[in-house]
Amino acid sequence: MADKSMTKSQILDHLSKKTGSTKKLAGQFVDELVALAHREAKKSFVIPGLGKLVVVNRKKRMGRNPATGETMVIPAKKVLKFRVAKAAKDAIMPKK
Repeated sequence: MADKSMTKSQILDHLSKKTGSTKKLAGQFVDELVALAHREAKKSFVIPGLGKLVVVNRKKRMGRNPATGETMVIPAKKVLKFRVAKAAKDAIMPKK
């Protein structure tokens, strides 16, 4: 059985307790961090120790319509990816 992820309220409660600030102030900080990430993602946005938001150009490719089995061309497009930092990977999945 998988554990449930923390809700925004639980995250804000944890941050406010750890920093000794109010839940409202922690919420404003998180909201501003998210807004900043949205604005800066085009140039790549890094949160040290956690990861980086980057825009990646995907090439056009061949795909298959699952309903009909017909092959089709999937056009080139830009996608947003989150690349996890090595420090975060090592903290979550330690080396063997």
